[in-house]
Amino acid sequence: MLLWTKAFHIVFIASWFAGLFYLPRIFVNLAMETDKAATARLLLMARKLYRFSIMLSIPAVLLGLALVLGWREMFQGGWLHAKVALVVLAIGYNHACGSILKKFEKGVNTRSHTWYRWFNEVPVVLLIAIVILVVVKPF
Repeated sequence: MLLWTKAFHIVFIASWFAGLFYLPRIFVNLAMETDKAATARLLLMARKLYRFSIMLSIPAVLLGLALVLGWREMFQGGWLHAKVALVVLAIGYNHACGSILKKFEKGVNTRSHTWYRWFNEVPVVLLIAIVILVVVKPF
């Protein structure tokens, strides 16, 4: 059962982070777009991707909790606390994307496409740090 739980946890994490990687990329395009039809199409894509990424984050987090609670002896140490902190940041990032999407929908975005390009790097850093913590368990 442990291996099945781990496998599905990894699948949902990978899927969730795919959304976190691509949604800010849509924001880059929205920040540059001037055509109303193209903007409407990008907003539709962003709304659907945001909802999908939220739905994927729920089983990812629940399966992670199941791993920690069900197999405590395997999942303990400082690395786990750091990983949980980074997952909380990823959840916050996901919700920040939702706030940004609402601003685009209202037409009140004030940030440049360059800002969104940098914002797009946050989930990459989070994922790298999380994977290193889980695999290497440095502390």
